[in-house]
Amino acid sequence: MAKVVVYNIEGNEVGNMELNDAVFGVEINEHLVKMAVVQQLANKRQGTQKAKTRSEVSGGGRKPWRQKGTGHARQGSTRSPQWTGGGVVFAPTPRDYSFKMNKREKALALKSALTSRVNEGKIIVLDSFELDEIKTKKVANVMSNLNVQKALIVTNGKNDNLILSANNIPTVRTSSIEVVNEDDKRQVRSTLNVYDILKYDTLVVTKDAVAAIEEVYA
Repeated sequence: MAKVVVYNIEGNEVGNMELNDAVFGVEINEHLVKMAVVQQLANKRQGTQKAKTRSEVSGGGRKPWRQKGTGHARQGSTRSPQWTGGGVVFAPTPRDYSFKMNKREKALALKSALTSRVNEGKIIVLDSFELDEIKTKKVANVMSNLNVQKALIVTNGKNDNLILSANNIPTVRTSSIEVVNEDDKRQVRSTLNVYDILKYDTLVVTKDAVAAIEEVYA
């Protein structure tokens, strides 16, 4: 098992932690990682682009001039694509770009992304990251203490103070994962995804969040 140093928000070492190889030490599947990123970006596309073909453009019902004898090239309709205001050839139409991945593929892609961060030494584990007020400067100070600029912060459960405090820092994004037992059923509430893990240079994750990740994906 990989062993990482645990820091506090002042940037001081406060202990060590072993990471579960079933989550943070898997064989990286680059194909699934790429598929997960493409899926997330594709699912964000609105797909509302639209242009009119020659059959949808108004006007052009009559032939603009007779076939022969005018000195012009023959024309059948002002709705033809070569005319200004005419239709568009192979015009785009609204469509759905989204596609699905099965649960095992998604899980392996996420574990591959987490493993890559561990292998590259770009993961920082914090003992906790709690804020008693909404203060962007406090988050900026923590990032400075950890010597981190572009980071994804992962917490156990939704931390509203942290989310609102980090919103004004363009190089910092927050994410969360939480395991909840409701009506004797386990529910996972997570915003953690492959794209964000790879987009940001450093993964800053709390000890509780590491435990939740291992509980869900191990």
